[in-house]
Amino acid sequence: MTPRLGERYEIDIETIAKPKDEYMTDEYFELDLPVAPAVMVGDEILVEGTDVSEDKLEDAICRHLGIAGPPKKRSILSRIAGK
Repeated sequence: MTPRLGERYEIDIETIAKPKDEYMTDEYFELDLPVAPAVMVGDEILVEGTDVSEDKLEDAICRHLGIAGPPKKRSILSRIAGK
């Protein structure tokens, strides 16, 4: 998901992966970074300790870049109801 979004919006994606034990050290907590797994866009923490939806990540990327987000997908019920 992130490589595709990185190409679409021409942004750099940095993935940091370490053994779980390294995230439980005093040194890590002193860095004031989010609890892993986490997703950040710029200085904004989107999620900590869980996954993030592609829509939420894409919205955050667009906010960070100051551009309009992608059009929202309409549910099948809203399409049938014409809303």
